[in-house]
Amino acid sequence: MVLALHAYEAAAKERLPGPVWDFFAGGSGTESMLAAGREALDRIRLRPRCLVDVSHCDPRTELLGADLAAPLGIAPMAYHQLAHPEGEVATARAAGEAGALLTVSMFASRTLEDIAAAATGPLWLQLYWLKRRDLLVDLIHRAEATGFRALVLTVDAPRVAFRPRDAANGFAVPPGIRAVNVAHDVMAASHGGRDGESAIARHSKEQFDASITWEDLAWLREVTSLPVVLKGVLTGEDAELAVRHGVSGLVVSNHGGRQLDFSRSAPDALAEIVDTVAGRCAVVLDGGVRHGADIAKALCLGADAVMVGRPALWGLAHSGAEGVADVLRLLMGEFEEVMALMGAPTVAAFERSGVVLPGCAHLSA
Repeated sequence: MVLALHAYEAAAKERLPGPVWDFFAGGSGTESMLAAGREALDRIRLRPRCLVDVSHCDPRTELLGADLAAPLGIAPMAYHQLAHPEGEVATARAAGEAGALLTVSMFASRTLEDIAAAATGPLWLQLYWLKRRDLLVDLIHRAEATGFRALVLTVDAPRVAFRPRDAANGFAVPPGIRAVNVAHDVMAASHGGRDGESAIARHSKEQFDASITWEDLAWLREVTSLPVVLKGVLTGEDAELAVRHGVSGLVVSNHGGRQLDFSRSAPDALAEIVDTVAGRCAVVLDGGVRHGADIAKALCLGADAVMVGRPALWGLAHSGAEGVADVLRLLMGEFEEVMALMGAPTVAAFERSGVVLPGCAHLSA
């Protein structure tokens, strides 16, 4: 068993073809945002309490009605078969074994039905807003029929940003791997490699509907009975609008550093969004989480859970479902240790006073 996430990262980089590694690891523009979430989390320090009974620490929690072994889930990422032949089926099996949430990308390389059949834990389905609304309706109905528990609409990508590594590689989804849950003709552009251009970016310009507004959320809520979660919110203003438009949750995320360059990081935005929504919807942090202590920091700032993205793919590339499960268990084990050393025997024990932010002595609860 590997004992540190960076070892999984190194193994994945060694095993994956260069253009695939760049697709997973790269960022947008100057790639300034790749390290921003990690740096923001590193600036936050913990304030432990002493003489608390931590003989039994319970990391379990609930998120939108789903029971989790810890406040941890896997963020949506496309084309898991680029990392392992079993793709999302292996990831789903691992998440279930670890008791974690899995958010499945609409551009998954395995069918929703196969993923659901392998899953023993909760599943959410991520959506981009395509121009073809009939395809969205089909995906939503299939998700409902196969037991998915929520829809996650990505709102920070009206189109895919310029990603220099993908452009330099002329990256396109290779033959034999495709987004099997979306009509082939709609996905065709993502397979057409051209020198100096990313097929992923070209596809998004063709197929993503960049005209949607807050008012379109009413249509989405009408066509589904599932809770709607928005992913990519980074301001209190948008958090307030989201609550007013009836969303059930927010994922505070800067898309793994792959969208707006020079943005604020997700950890830097978290407290503002938590304070704005004031308990009216769930809040999840996605960005830079690489250690169990990061889960504790996010909970202290008011998040209900965190998501990890690339580390799950590192584990998948390393050893399939076993690697993903080991990554999740590693983070959960670190988190449980932090609970004991923080004097926080339950998830509910983490409060704002448990962290020190840059320039502050501490924040009171």
